[in-house]
Amino acid sequence: MEEKVKTALEKIRPALQADGGDVELVEVKEGVVRVRLTGACKGCPMASMTLANGIERILKEEIPEVKKVEEA
Repeated sequence: MEEKVKTALEKIRPALQADGGDVELVEVKEGVVRVRLTGACKGCPMASMTLANGIERILKEEIPEVKKVEEA
């Protein structure tokens, strides 16, 4: 499942990088994906929305085994 998550994150990454941010995979454990937002995303007031409405939504759509996405 970790490889599937990495592949999906590669599809998301360009949109984040366009705004000066990025996402880094920390771990995948029992359906929970932990990521670290970096660059402009780190500390951004919209980061929690990006995580929930962007990253988590896309990962769940592409990988049904993903239960939750958390920030590390």
